[in-house]
Amino acid sequence: MRLPNVLRKLAARLAAPDQPAAPAAPPAAPPVREAAGFTVDDDDKGWRRLGGERKRDLNPLRQDQMQKLAAYLWEANMLANRLIELPLAYLLAEGVKLECADPEHQKWLDAFWHDPINCMDLRLPTYARELGLFGELCLPAYVNEVNGHVRLGYLDASLIADVMVDPGNPAQTIGVRTVKDAEGKVREFRAIVRGDDAELFAEAARQLRASYLSGDAFYFAVNKFAAGRRGRSDLIAQMDWLDGYDEFMFDSMERAADLDAFVWDVTLTGATQQDAEERAGKIPRPGRNSVRVHNEQETWAAVAPDIKAADRAEAARMFRNHALGGATVPEHWFGGGGDVNRGAASEMGEPFFKLATARQTHLRHMLQELGSYVLMQRARMAGQVPDWGDEAWKVVAKFPEMVTKDVTKLAAALQSAVAAVAAALGDRLITKATALQIIAIAARRLDVTIDPEQELAKVMEENPEPEGDDTRPGQRAGVPSLEPDNDDGNQAGA
Repeated sequence: MRLPNVLRKLAARLAAPDQPAAPAAPPAAPPVREAAGFTVDDDDKGWRRLGGERKRDLNPLRQDQMQKLAAYLWEANMLANRLIELPLAYLLAEGVKLECADPEHQKWLDAFWHDPINCMDLRLPTYARELGLFGELCLPAYVNEVNGHVRLGYLDASLIADVMVDPGNPAQTIGVRTVKDAEGKVREFRAIVRGDDAELFAEAARQLRASYLSGDAFYFAVNKFAAGRRGRSDLIAQMDWLDGYDEFMFDSMERAADLDAFVWDVTLTGATQQDAEERAGKIPRPGRNSVRVHNEQETWAAVAPDIKAADRAEAARMFRNHALGGATVPEHWFGGGGDVNRGAASEMGEPFFKLATARQTHLRHMLQELGSYVLMQRARMAGQVPDWGDEAWKVVAKFPEMVTKDVTKLAAALQSAVAAVAAALGDRLITKATALQIIAIAARRLDVTIDPEQELAKVMEENPEPEGDDTRPGQRAGVPSLEPDNDDGNQAGA
């Protein structure tokens, strides 16, 4: 089932400025009297309340339209689906883990992650997908008052009526209000912010947060302005183009049947109009592999339409690349090879991975905030005070590598680096500490972590330098001298 042709109009309205429902009636003109006047200077003109206006958000109707269009495109438009699913696969295909240095804290995190209700291994891709589709994600948190165990709920983005911000800081979210349910009730959640409200917020914000009685919830948003309250879909800029491409492909599919269509053109030499009409009434429709018999006065020719299919193929590629380019996705990732070779393909993927890394950073922050909240609630029930500066309380979200490393190239690069620093050491151009730093940087690409100071200390302990070492430059660190050998096999100058 295809969406009616209102999709483009609805999407275009998302970016239109708010219009008043109806112009206000002009005030009645004051009666004219002698010496009547008014104040010219208005002290309040041109001023606005700090954080009091909302010009960085879509109005609620357009926010709802955006979310509906994004969900429809993800379900029905293959190109839109790939624009959402491809980054998701690179980010989360191999799974994510929350880690903490303290063994007890790690047990708390594992209990939260593998809880049968939370089930984060399965739910995380859905949360990340909806964050990109709808631009926001709200997860109410429920805490066991006995042991501090945390379980997450879910609030659909379509049920969010408003997001409240700190009156003195519009960039800080303090609460989430829902639409009315079937009974006319509205729920208001406090946005979870790590720390004590008395230390984080001013009196006005604290009073507002104290009035939100539906519990605590995480609220995350993407593609929003600093002073905006609601997030926007990753597809908002491409909605018109995605719909246009889909319409174009449907039209092309319908026209494809015409490529094989043809008609028989029959020419009757010397015949009058009446003769042609009489002959047309007598000619049966030729069947497949049929036989025709006629004289030289009658000529048959099969005529096929020329609809310039090659031109449409080029237009389809242009529309597709415009939508893909807006999402920084290379053409060859969506079935279009073009003139791309392996070297060019590798370079064309770099911008996409940069954007994917930016979204990974956002997801990492989300998960680490979830993990820190879990530890904070567990610590509260255990009578402990978390020290977020201590490594024991630091939560780290471990993501898989987005691109498989070419170990052969990395190993060759490491070998070249080792040879280069060995030569520099032999010529006394760098210190051993600097040499180990260079090797450590090259080894890091192979996921091998080397602490240069510790490694140097261990090397000196295992292989102390002999006293009175007078090895000449070019002979240190196993680097042979570059001077030519004598005829007897000994090096010159030995």
